[in-house]
Amino acid sequence: MHSKSNAGKLLSDVHRDLIGDTALLFSAELNDAIDVLLLCVGHGDAAKFLQQNKIDKKIKIIDLSQDFRLLQNGQLPTYNYSNFVYGLPELNKEKIKTAHNVANPGCFATAIQLGLLPLAKNGLLKDIYTTGITGSTGAGQSLSSSSHFSWRANNIQAYKTLEHQHLGEIGQSLLQLQSAGDIELNFVPWRGDFTRGIFISSQLKSDLGLIELNILFEEYYKDHPFVNISKDPIFLKQVVNTNKCIIQLEKIGTKVVIHSAIDNLLKGASGQAVQNMNILFGIEETTGLKLKSLAY
Repeated sequence: MHSKSNAGKLLSDVHRDLIGDTALLFSAELNDAIDVLLLCVGHGDAAKFLQQNKIDKKIKIIDLSQDFRLLQNGQLPTYNYSNFVYGLPELNKEKIKTAHNVANPGCFATAIQLGLLPLAKNGLLKDIYTTGITGSTGAGQSLSSSSHFSWRANNIQAYKTLEHQHLGEIGQSLLQLQSAGDIELNFVPWRGDFTRGIFISSQLKSDLGLIELNILFEEYYKDHPFVNISKDPIFLKQVVNTNKCIIQLEKIGTKVVIHSAIDNLLKGASGQAVQNMNILFGIEETTGLKLKSLAY
């Protein structure tokens, strides 16, 4: 485990829940005797890290920041020798299998896209109105005025209205499946009074009936083990502590509402990174990720 700020410390000194489980130490030195490097740094810091450190070309990279997610002049972003593939397995699994470097998707981006991909594949997207609420862990470890418990308790707030940083990667993915026609995604994110999880509701118009829509979603996700379609109302605790995304559709008149829920720390971050690592190395996709939710 590489960390300059925690070099010499036990993992369990920093991640206290690991006490008794490991004797691993953080190191300030990079070890070339690894197969994969998972970059868990802030946005903008991943690109700097790769510029400042010589990484052996045999080492595969999974970056959890946003530094390599977006196309640059129509091309995948590169680092010295190899392209980064956008790592949403439910969209790019075949590309990930042969990739060298993977750009892990954002948490809001993952939850929103998984609710829309089947519709994009069938050319059914136009005007989309999305709201989503996330827990305090979505803001990272650094303290800010809106991440303190005393501010979060009994409180919610809209932020980055219609201009969240994940809109770019979402639009890029939807156009990958639905290249014809304009897609307008209007997204209002919310800070919530809880620690983990993201709950999304996306609204649009469709002439398809609810049965047809459910069949369309079930068909799209039949080979993707972490996405489940529910006929019953879903709730956040179904996915917290899991790598799952659970989706529920509702139809009122011509309007469709797609609810999708994930754990922002797992399917929205580290769990998806492990899922991508498994795919990269030809390991069973669910290895290490068969986790039980904290439903109660």
